[in-house]
This record gives sequence, structure tokens and C-alpha cells, in this order.
Amino acid sequence: MEKTIEQKCLMKGVKLTDQRKIIAKVMSESKDHPDVDELYNRVSKIDSKISIATVYRTVKLFEEASIVTKHDFKGGKARYEQVMEDHHDHLIDVKSGEIIEFVDHEIEKLQKKVAEKYGYELIDHKLELYGLKKDSK
Repeated sequence: MEKTIEQKCLMKGVKLTDQRKIIAKVMSESKDHPDVDELYNRVSKIDSKISIATVYRTVKLFEEASIVTKHDFKGGKARYEQVMEDHHDHLIDVKSGEIIEFVDHEIEKLQKKVAEKYGYELIDHKLELYGLKKDSK
């Protein structure tokens, strides 16, 4: 089972104040990829004393500690998700903003094959697909 952001902070020696614990909990429980404004709205419902600046600083701290990852999907706002042990890619609906996480073993094989074709060993990659649902055009 995947560790929570709070558990990862403790493992990496990241100091957790009460406010950071709330932010970590909300991020760990997020099923989407919230931007900082969305995250602030969620945490302020739990503790109205948490400022948006605290959310920004905490997210940056978590990112620098490789606990969360920042995505710059099209649409302007950076979105965040917990760093996962298992690799996955993203399919983003450009109309609704919905983000679907997926794993496709054929795509993984093809990416390695392309790297090898050009004389490289693939060590990492990021795949983002953008589209519109067929019934929403």
C-alpha cells in the first residue's frame, strides 16, 4: 500500500507543523490533481487559519523533498500529486480538465524501443495525452 504524504515526510525528516499535517492529509486523500487554489479551499474548510501562502510554501517544500510532483498540464495552473512508486501516464480532457491516470504496457515497450533505436537507455519519461471525449465535441 502506498505511504501517505505525512509518512513520507517523517521518513525524509521533513518537519510537520499542525498546518502542514492538514495539508499533507488533504493532498494524500485527493483523488484528483489539485492546484494550490483548490488545495487551499479544501484545507481552509478544516482550518480557516491556514493562509494560501502557507499552502504555497508547504507544497513547494513537499515538491523539493520529492514527496509530491508538479504537473504543468495545459490550462495554466500547476497541479500536484503525490509521488507514486508505480509509474503512470496522464490523459487530460482539454474541455473538462478531467485527468485520467493510466498504464499501458504497449506504450511503455514502444518508448523503450524508440530510445534504443537512437542509442539510448530509457531512464525516465513523462507522457501526457490531451483530448476531447468523442461524445462532447
